[in-house]
Amino acid sequence: MRALRRMVLGTGSGVGKSLTVAGICRAAARMGLRVKPFKSQNMSNNSCALPEGGEIARAQVLQARAARIAPEAAMNPVLLKPMGEGKSQVIFMGRPLGVFSIAEYRELKKELFPKVCGIFEELASDCDLIVLEGAGSPAEINLLDEDIANTRMARAVEAPALLLGDIEQGGVFASLFGTLALLPKPDREMIRWLAINKFRGDASLLEKGLSGLTALTGVPFLGVMNHLGALALPDEDSFRTRPSPGTSPGPAPLRIAVLSCPTCPTVRTSTPS
Repeated sequence: MRALRRMVLGTGSGVGKSLTVAGICRAAARMGLRVKPFKSQNMSNNSCALPEGGEIARAQVLQARAARIAPEAAMNPVLLKPMGEGKSQVIFMGRPLGVFSIAEYRELKKELFPKVCGIFEELASDCDLIVLEGAGSPAEINLLDEDIANTRMARAVEAPALLLGDIEQGGVFASLFGTLALLPKPDREMIRWLAINKFRGDASLLEKGLSGLTALTGVPFLGVMNHLGALALPDEDSFRTRPSPGTSPGPAPLRIAVLSCPTCPTVRTSTPS
């Protein structure tokens, strides 16, 4: 039996795609379904070691734990680890493939894409549901022809997608509408549902916006997800020194002291802003 395929896309980075996929995986696992996460390409220096060796992005490790299964390299076949100066180390199926410039990697993606699709099909062959995660925004129209992580991937593996917007960033309706408007028709048709994430307050205030955007786009809303507050989960790509409004303040700011020495007789202290 062919696994059910679903994808979670976002209007940009940080809208909550990774956690949403993890939540879907846990909900499916609780229902007794065999579920797996998948993200074809991730960019992060925060990775996790696999039991059999190698590494993948820690977001997919978290999602595997949510699905109550062991993580494996096929869940994140391509991991890019930025090295500065326009270069990244490319990890393929958990193992280093080399260091590539932006131009070199654009060429490499032509070779990797069919391999990634094959890896996906093999991963999907022994589960009931596989949940794909997009990367950044699918509406980077300068990169659509070489995309290996968003709507092109959705089309290749026939995975209808949810487009997620973050109301905390502001302009959520414009972000959702603009993303759909920029996509060519075949890519836009892969997006079957909309949702808003990180909402605080009375959701009835959004009703006119939800119905209005569906009238404009023809794409229905699945719903609105409340802000969950502070979670004891690691950020995928960055360390947040400032908490979001309404969340717990976290640890005290780091204080750095420079000790007195012959060439630096004055003790100085500073607190990062």
